[in-house]
Amino acid sequence: MRSAGSQEGVGGAAREVAEHASALARLELELARLELRHKAGALGAGAMLAVGAALLAVMALGFAFGTIAAALATFMPTWLALLLVTTGIALLAGIAALLARTSIRQATPPVPEQAIREARLTTEAIKRNGSR
Repeated sequence: MRSAGSQEGVGGAAREVAEHASALARLELELARLELRHKAGALGAGAMLAVGAALLAVMALGFAFGTIAAALATFMPTWLALLLVTTGIALLAGIAALLARTSIRQATPPVPEQAIREARLTTEAIKRNGSR
């Protein structure tokens, strides 16, 4: 009888451990879900603040160019000052577009060529060593 009682005790203890492990796993999943929800909210708020900052930076840049045009207008006609600033902005935009095009051409096609080359070399090395 003692043997049967000890088996029930071990079986009961094992069942209790399994229940506790299951409850612990559920609690850990809930904690992970809450943590991810909190982080997603913080990420969304950060993204919105970044967009707002970018918009303000664009506005500040526009005012800076307006200030440059106003400063130039103190010793030349206003139309000429505005034309010079507009030409300068267009040149900067053209240079940025050329740099962007060069960068995009270098990045396409988006295939990890070096990784593929290394994988082929590794495969060839394995085949050579295996055939000897």
